[in-house]
Amino acid sequence: MPLSPPAPRRHYHTRAIEAQGFRRDDGMWDIEAHIRDTKAYEYEEFYRGTMPPGRPVHDMSLRLTLDDDMIVRGVEAVTDEAPYMPCREVAPNFQSLLGLRVGAGWRNEVRRRLGGIKGCTHMVELLDVMATVAFQTTAGGTEPANRAVNQDWGADGKRPFFLNGCHSWAVSSSVVRDQLPQFYQPADTAKTGE
Repeated sequence: MPLSPPAPRRHYHTRAIEAQGFRRDDGMWDIEAHIRDTKAYEYEEFYRGTMPPGRPVHDMSLRLTLDDDMIVRGVEAVTDEAPYMPCREVAPNFQSLLGLRVGAGWRNEVRRRLGGIKGCTHMVELLDVMATVAFQTTAGGTEPANRAVNQDWGADGKRPFFLNGCHSWAVSSSVVRDQLPQFYQPADTAKTGE
């Protein structure tokens, strides 16, 4: 269902984010993300001068290489367009992610290592998206043909990490009742803060 028709308006800004996940031939995973900001009007910048409509304000890319344990084994950060020359200087700082595991605590640790003047706001934001894409890419094994729509989540008796992570996966939801009945709890007894 699309959004309702908008009120009369004028387009000012577009932020496009694309993120992709790949299985490498060497057995590692590459997670890539790209962010591009554009304005729909001409404006003046201090360093770059006149910026025509559609010229990128920001055009930045990141690649994380992960092993099967979701440990960052490689990082590449590139700034092709930015409003300030020093923006390009932070790329080496992203190497501080080497050895970090994508999982619980990722966002806080990324901000500890790359927050504020140590990083780039826009590329740090991409790292949140990349973590989600990493899970979507690696879940279910290495061969697409062997991936089932419904995984054997919880078959080992361990509670899947995503329970209570969103409305549909609340332990009191019909989704959990139908797909993971061993973890289902009626609403009046469910602990949703876990």
